[in-house]
Amino acid sequence: MKTRLKLGFDNYSIRALGWKAPRLLDYAARLKVDAILLSNLEVYESHGGPYLREIKARADALGLEVQVGMLSISPGSKLFSNRFGSAQEQLKLTLHIAKALGSGVARCVLGHADDRRGGGGIAARMAQTVKVLKKVRRYALDSGIKIAVENHAGDMRARELLAMIDDAGRDFVGATMDAGNATWALEDPLENLELLGPCALTTGIRDSAVWATPVGATLQWTAMGEGQVDWNRYFTRFAELCPRTPVQLEIISGRPIPIRYLEDEFWDAYPNVSAGEFAGFLRFARGGSPGRPFQAAKGVAGRISEQRFQKLELERSIRYCKGTLGLGLRK
Repeated sequence: MKTRLKLGFDNYSIRALGWKAPRLLDYAARLKVDAILLSNLEVYESHGGPYLREIKARADALGLEVQVGMLSISPGSKLFSNRFGSAQEQLKLTLHIAKALGSGVARCVLGHADDRRGGGGIAARMAQTVKVLKKVRRYALDSGIKIAVENHAGDMRARELLAMIDDAGRDFVGATMDAGNATWALEDPLENLELLGPCALTTGIRDSAVWATPVGATLQWTAMGEGQVDWNRYFTRFAELCPRTPVQLEIISGRPIPIRYLEDEFWDAYPNVSAGEFAGFLRFARGGSPGRPFQAAKGVAGRISEQRFQKLELERSIRYCKGTLGLGLRK
């Protein structure tokens, strides 16, 4: 791989710690990464100008690229929350924060795999999302920031996300490319990369283990290098398709997700998946070994255990990416 890729992480990787932006920046600097994705609006103690200027100055002093994000902008999604206003208002707020922090992108999502079922399915949620995007088009263009919609939690497959980006307009919308969520949506991460790589503005990267079960398969994400993705091949191609896009690790280890493709009703949510596409997923999943789920105990001891687990998984992944894959600009 000739191109040295920037390496960073999504703060969701260590969500149990509940850290705010200043502490996350300091932690990123200690890990000697190049970038960080602050992927939710709650990570800031204020959305006001003076506070955001302090965060920007801190990031600059530490030599960190900051990317900014939020969650759902689809009002009909089960994931959507109006805590910070309407979908349009929240997306404008995210763009405002992105501009203040020097982020060229504003990451957002549609929703969750459950949005594929009922009420018009994923197509209806996609149409709602496009309406929201178009309402903020001029604001985004004037800000000089692109909106990066993620293939999130099994909600959209790569071809669906591409269709939505094209419908909204590539002049202001691109992709947040999530390798782990690709497997949830019956995709080989390498095929997901081929489709989304050319328009990927930021990423969510983690390894995946998939193994056969009586109802189909189980997916469980892992630390980098401990699943089934061929990362040498992946990042060689990544460097060709999107060399300036940071590799943002979003480590979510130990969470088993059943993929019940041997049950007839499963396919109600995936009416347009071709036999060839599904065969690609099965090839990726072939030979996977069951992983051990992580479940923290209740109470203070369990919370401390979860915090420690998340930090260890992220830090081990960063070491693997730097030492084995040669990612990152800092030694």
